[in-house]
Amino acid sequence: MKGVLAGTLAALMALAAPEQGEAQEEERLVLPSGLEAELQETITGEAAMGMTVRFRFVAEDFTGTEDFEVQTADLEFLCNDYALPRLAPGEGPPDRVVISVADRPSEFGRFDPDVTQIFESFSVKDATCILELF
Repeated sequence: MKGVLAGTLAALMALAAPEQGEAQEEERLVLPSGLEAELQETITGEAAMGMTVRFRFVAEDFTGTEDFEVQTADLEFLCNDYALPRLAPGEGPPDRVVISVADRPSEFGRFDPDVTQIFESFSVKDATCILELF
């Protein structure tokens, strides 16, 4: 009886646990500028520049008027400290990592004049993101 009860309890606990890859509550990332950002989505695929992984973030207080150096520091932080550790190990780095920050969620590839957004492309060398200005 104990074995059946333990097995049932283990099965119920497994059902309650989130599946690997299942969305969990997003962590808020504090950027060097002080903005707080959350990951909206990650998109992987072939682009004109080769294999590209896009990390799209939302920072509600982002205005787009921040100083270029401040914006660059935020994007480099997101690439090096967030994106790189989440790339698939063993497959080698993608050709490009694109980091974007917007003031609100938006649909990828669809222009929305109400969304303020910045994005930059990075190559990856020696486990470091290298800014490739568009």
